[in-house]
Amino acid sequence: MIEPDWPAPARVRALVTTRGEPDPALAAPVAWLRQVHGTRVVEAAAALDAPEADASVARAPGTVCVVKAADCLPVLFADDAGSVVAAAHAGWRGLAAGVLEATVDALGVAPRSVLAWIGPAIGAAHYEVGPEVREAFLGRDARAEAAFVANRPGHWRLDLAAIARQRLAARGVERVGGGTLCTFSDPARFPSWRRDRTHERIASFVWLESRSP
Repeated sequence: MIEPDWPAPARVRALVTTRGEPDPALAAPVAWLRQVHGTRVVEAAAALDAPEADASVARAPGTVCVVKAADCLPVLFADDAGSVVAAAHAGWRGLAAGVLEATVDALGVAPRSVLAWIGPAIGAAHYEVGPEVREAFLGRDARAEAAFVANRPGHWRLDLAAIARQRLAARGVERVGGGTLCTFSDPARFPSWRRDRTHERIASFVWLESRSP
């Protein structure tokens, strides 16, 4: 499994599965979601019946936040105090609609105290999109144009991680790690919908452990 390389407090734990790896046996219940490429964020402690949502937040030990992906961005969050964590699923639709901003808002802490980590997702070298995707981003923020590179007439390579960093910075979250692991180019470790049309997914977990006495 992959452990995020971020400077989160010791009580914040996070894991990302790789291809063919079973979900880890965790001590706390996992708040699985029915992901729909939207912007809804739920409280993990009240989400054990798999609600439709694309992000969850946990404010105490006892529940694990998780999202699944196979090219979309899994983004994990924690604050400096170790008081809250979150996991968000951001495909291009959710990213364009504001799922990361909604997750930052749901944390309920100052954005400057928030750390974020972008997990394995399709890299810019392999993610070609059409004009409707480009327009969805530029229509909301013209600065997103920097994340698009023309590839052939009417098509662009899109850097999803760059858009995520841009959106988070606009919300006040400047400390963003990860974003370097490409699902498409590493078939040994990661499934990729674009590459294989597979229904296999990796899972990204984040949770809080009890504070030391």
